[in-house]
Amino acid sequence: MKIYQQNSIRLFLICIFISGIISCEEEKEQLGQGRIVRNFNNDWNFKLGQHPEAKSDSFDISDWRVLNVPHDWSIEGEFSEKHATEPEGGALPAGIGWYRKSFEIPEDWKDRKVFISFDGVYRNSEVWINGEYLGKRPFGYISFQYDLTPHLKFGESNIIAVKVDNSAQPNSRWYTGSGIYRNVYLIAKEKIYIDHWGSFVTTPFVSKDSAKVDLKVRIKNSVDDVKNIRTESRIFDKNNNQVAFQEEEIQVSAGDSVVVNQNFTISNPNLWDTENPYLYKVRTSVFNGDTLMDNSEIPLGIREFHFDAEKGFFLNGEHTKIHGVCLHHDNGALGAAINIHALARKLKLLKEMGTNAIRMAHNPPSPEMLELTDRMGFIVQDEAFDVWKKGKVDEDYQTSWDDWHEKDLKAMLYRDRNHPSIMMWSIGNEIREQFDSTGVELTRELVDIVKSIDTTRPVTIALTENIPEKNYIWQSGALDLLGFNYKHEAYEDLPNRFPDQKFLSSESVSGLMTRGHYDMPSDERRNWPPAHNAEFDGNDDYTVSAYDQVSAYWGSTHEATWKTVKKLDFMAGMFVWTGFDYLGEPIPYPYPARSSYFGIIDLAGFPKDVYYMYQSEWTDKDVLHVFPHWNWEEGKTVDVWAYYNNADEVELFLNGESLGTRSKEGDDLHVLWRVEYEPGTLRAVSRKDGKKVLERTIKTAGEPAKLELEPNKTELKADGNDMIFVTVNILDEEGILAPRADNLVKFQVSGGGKIVGVDNGYQASLESFKAEQRKAFNGKCLVIIQSNSKNEVVELTATSEGLQSESISIPINK
Repeated sequence: MKIYQQNSIRLFLICIFISGIISCEEEKEQLGQGRIVRNFNNDWNFKLGQHPEAKSDSFDISDWRVLNVPHDWSIEGEFSEKHATEPEGGALPAGIGWYRKSFEIPEDWKDRKVFISFDGVYRNSEVWINGEYLGKRPFGYISFQYDLTPHLKFGESNIIAVKVDNSAQPNSRWYTGSGIYRNVYLIAKEKIYIDHWGSFVTTPFVSKDSAKVDLKVRIKNSVDDVKNIRTESRIFDKNNNQVAFQEEEIQVSAGDSVVVNQNFTISNPNLWDTENPYLYKVRTSVFNGDTLMDNSEIPLGIREFHFDAEKGFFLNGEHTKIHGVCLHHDNGALGAAINIHALARKLKLLKEMGTNAIRMAHNPPSPEMLELTDRMGFIVQDEAFDVWKKGKVDEDYQTSWDDWHEKDLKAMLYRDRNHPSIMMWSIGNEIREQFDSTGVELTRELVDIVKSIDTTRPVTIALTENIPEKNYIWQSGALDLLGFNYKHEAYEDLPNRFPDQKFLSSESVSGLMTRGHYDMPSDERRNWPPAHNAEFDGNDDYTVSAYDQVSAYWGSTHEATWKTVKKLDFMAGMFVWTGFDYLGEPIPYPYPARSSYFGIIDLAGFPKDVYYMYQSEWTDKDVLHVFPHWNWEEGKTVDVWAYYNNADEVELFLNGESLGTRSKEGDDLHVLWRVEYEPGTLRAVSRKDGKKVLERTIKTAGEPAKLELEPNKTELKADGNDMIFVTVNILDEEGILAPRADNLVKFQVSGGGKIVGVDNGYQASLESFKAEQRKAFNGKCLVIIQSNSKNEVVELTATSEGLQSESISIPINK
């Protein structure tokens, strides 16, 4: 049995680099004999409905499904506007479900403490072990654990039962999913051990020459006599070289706990930043005599950051603009069920766009998300709540606030405080208490809770009211950083309204787009809808133009907001609503629209055109992106846009004839030609000082003729968890993407993989995400393949009536 640590279980289970996922078996072996951690995800029984007898070991579960968690039962359902979740919640079913698992505990664990740890269960989970009630956790986004020890039968079978009640609806303004949708672990510790989330590392002084590191570790003694304890803590660099060591001898009274403080100095530290997210690790071992009792490992990123009222944000002394996006927790066709490979793909796409920051909207994310932001280099705003006592929908967090908000906020802080990527704690989003005097004391209470646990990061909140006398949350005087949502026209005046304050655009834009659809003229600005519940003249097919011209009534275009934030030094940066489309909140349309239009990238993970505007502004890489496609009616006037950088001008050619040169003027972010359409070839050339920088070509496509499969990586690990995302392109005979193709594509998979999701990014598609076929939308669709643990080459075949089929083989990494 492999033995490894507590807080960073997943750093051993899953070591992530941008390029993929590597084995960490060597790390596991080095930790000795202290703690045992088992992945507890496999072989659960599941059934929808009320099954209170399931907590009994004699209950018959022969007709229950056998499945692995993480699991989201809602994403498996059929779309309907009659579901209680409503289209705002994704138009998918919720309800009640029961999970149950039989497992054995080794006889030699009798002298250990045994815990079960849930990373997240949505929602209102209740847990029983061998018929004994362990507790309830209403909040669906928080991690929690229970002590199983008093109720276990060692050397025998044990039954754990989990009821998940997501029936009270609506309880969210977006899709939540339902079930044990994050990872579960079984943890066995000796009776002298490091407390749950009991380690905390900080860097009170950081320079290029030296860094001070402070470590606090809470040790618990659950035996009946005083124990003499020795703690050894080591800091390792990323090559596993020890760079610092401290040991401490202490005495812990029976049934008591003590906090051990250790201090280190690291010379010439490698600093963590968004371009080089260098991670050390802090490994603590607890001994009683020569016996190793417990061990833990936490990440350490050495960095200094601060916000300035005049100049914005600084990271390691460098002025850094926050180029951020907001993200909800779902993963499209996978629903809410967490998978680290899906998250890594999502973050890789955002990183390539130039994103350096993520706002976790509007709830604590999965632990895996934060491990990735640490390793991939993202600044994180970790957010606790969408509502306080005053709700936004009937059954949201307001129903739990009085009994649970302190526990849930503290759980987020203790769990997440060691992640170097987190540089802001957010206590809420568009909270309704900002409009009355109750906001004053509630804000102070929440900020006090944060400061009691962590004083190293500023506390912020996403505000909508930018008139000081109307904003009671601001009037609390408790916030370190003011986040404002939307209303970018007022940003320039914020220092006059709120003197000596630090500012961030915590949520911005709310632009609406459908990938690959274009309405003209492209410079006709549209608010859809123009006001709350107002009628508007939309498109019959529930699409929205992919030119940057449409937003919700409270928002703006992408270009307008970024141009404002870009020029204001005091504005630390912005978080765009949103990086990806997400399930639910299908503004501006009614059902059958069932997912959002806000994303820079669509639900399937295909970038919309505005992706390249940000890439041209937020990266140094050469960019030239020309759109739209070149399949139109003869004689139609087509608006051709180009996003570009690192060049003085772009020249456009149609069938070899120049249509003129365009250059950005003033604060322009794109150039435009109005072109009378004729089929053929559109070619754009960007130049700097007269020399070509880049060239892009768009050709008129013929009729769809064949399929192309593009996997996002070259091999699959046979671990039952790894995933490959395969893009399907519909091409003509010449290999040109058919931009309006909607052919139905069917998939067959054999060997070491299984289909776990299909999508095409169309916000009003009612096709199942869990089918083995999908219609293309604007020339593309997606199939997601997950390892089934077999050491067999994965064979994927895609077929479509009338088109040439395509097959690929995906090797297995054993």
